Amino acid sequence: MYDDRILLDKTIKIAKKGIKKGKGPFGALVAKDGKIISRANNKVVLSHDPTAHAEVLAIRKASALLKSHDLSDCVLYTSCEPCPMCLGAIYWAGIKKVVYASDRHDAEKAGFSDRLIYDEISVEPGKRKIEFVRISDAGGERVFEKWDSYEKKIPY
Repeated sequence: MYDDRILLDKTIKIAKKGIKKGKGPFGALVAKDGKIISRANNKVVLSHDPTAHAEVLAIRKASALLKSHDLSDCVLYTSCEPCPMCLGAIYWAGIKKVVYASDRHDAEKAGFSDRLIYDEISVEPGKRKIEFVRISDAGGERVFEKWDSYEKKIPY
């Protein structure tokens, strides 16, 4: 059996190394059966990519290495509680367990606040702070019809 604390300690070291390299104070890794599959630092500033969070990058790497979008047999270790975007990626990847060190309140004290996003998630699109416009007769539902017929052709 593997020790969550040891793998979590590794994410803290990843985060600390990232700070020295200008990558941001977040680190993450994905493990399967206690073995590290991928590691990542936050690279938002260095890559000019607002989605380049450590958790998302670690999930992308693990998925590529395992050649699967299904990481349900993996554990995500992260130096901080995942933000709403990363939380979405975790659910989409099927990850069943996340082990983290600091929480959103610690991150907020350090200047990384996700409070607005947490608040906005449950608000109806038309009432959010960002304007959301739905054009319902644009044919979007036909894409899902095509997907349904495509899915039926895939041999499982």
